[in-house]
Amino acid sequence: MPRQDEYTIDQSLAGARLDRAVARLVPDSGLRLRRRLCEAGRVAVDGRARGPGYKVRPGQIIALLASESNNQENTMPDDQSGIRVIEGTPMLAAVYKPGGLHSASVAGKPGASVEGALSGLFPDAEPVLLNRLDFLTSGLLLVAMTPAGAEAYRAAEDAGGVRKFYLAQVHGRLDGMTTVRRRLDTDDRPTTRVLDEDDPDPRRWTDVTAMAHDHAADTTLVRCLIMKGARHQIRAHLASLGHPIVGDPLYGEPVGDESGASGPVMFLHHQRVELPGFEAQVEPPWS
Repeated sequence: MPRQDEYTIDQSLAGARLDRAVARLVPDSGLRLRRRLCEAGRVAVDGRARGPGYKVRPGQIIALLASESNNQENTMPDDQSGIRVIEGTPMLAAVYKPGGLHSASVAGKPGASVEGALSGLFPDAEPVLLNRLDFLTSGLLLVAMTPAGAEAYRAAEDAGGVRKFYLAQVHGRLDGMTTVRRRLDTDDRPTTRVLDEDDPDPRRWTDVTAMAHDHAADTTLVRCLIMKGARHQIRAHLASLGHPIVGDPLYGEPVGDESGASGPVMFLHHQRVELPGFEAQVEPPWS
């Protein structure tokens, strides 16, 4: 059996999400890492693996399972599957992630990832991945070159100073501009639920601008702007408008790649990012 680090939930954590409670076991970790540990099944509550949104109760024992070694884990093939550096400064860099590739390395879960390639891309730094994209989403990932770079990014994000632009192809005709303000429920489920109430935090809104309608396919190219996104924010918000993303297997229907490439394709792409002192842009692999 792998070694376990354990902690008994006290009254101060009653009703807390598991991804926050597990900070008692990994106090120097960020929320993203703790959430990934939960999603990977490495955090157990009373002996049973639970998701990041599970609400803990006093007296329960949370345990962190040590990962088993895997020499193939978190590595990239020699060609790095199309990953490349788009922009770089001494503090921050932007890296291109192809669709169909994991953003982050998860302990206990083998497979290639952008995070696993960072040391090869930046051999003279200690790079840290700052954001994630869904497996099928292509586009920009931000990387901190230094702790100061990570702090600057987090501060800008908390202040609403980070602007992330996405391109998406959606089903149906969508015209004009709209802002989706609906609150999202991301707790402990594979899909994100759009609630009936608005989120008071504008950093959680999705601005949608229609760009072009394809009459033959009855699809619309849209540009989406978010500031501090939640899991599946753009995918869920667009589906709530009645216009799911083409190829979205969770909120729409999966499709094949008409260009002839193998595997599923989702037409969502992180095209551009802007924050004080840094910006980067990369066009999507589809037209």
